[in-house]
Amino acid sequence: MKLEKLREAMHAAPFQPFTIHVADGRSLHVPHPDFIAIMGHGRTAFVTSPIEQTPSYFMVDVPMITQLEVHGAQPNGSE
Repeated sequence: MKLEKLREAMHAAPFQPFTIHVADGRSLHVPHPDFIAIMGHGRTAFVTSPIEQTPSYFMVDVPMITQLEVHGAQPNGSE
C-alpha cells in the first residue's frame, strides 16, 4: 500500500510538496516531482535534495516509509 500512496503523491495534479518520514527517523522533503524517482520494482525510492548538502541524494527502502506528509491546502481550508 505504501508504494501506491507514494506514487499518488508523486503524480498528483496539481503536485503538492510532501515529506517522506522513514523508520530510522529521517524526514526527506520532496518539493517537486523532479526530486524523486522509484527504482526497479518499487522497493527503492531515490530522493535528491534541492539544497546543497552531503549527501545530496538518499536511497529509501520504500517499506521503511512510516508516513507521507503532504503539504498544501487541505479540504475546507483546514490544516
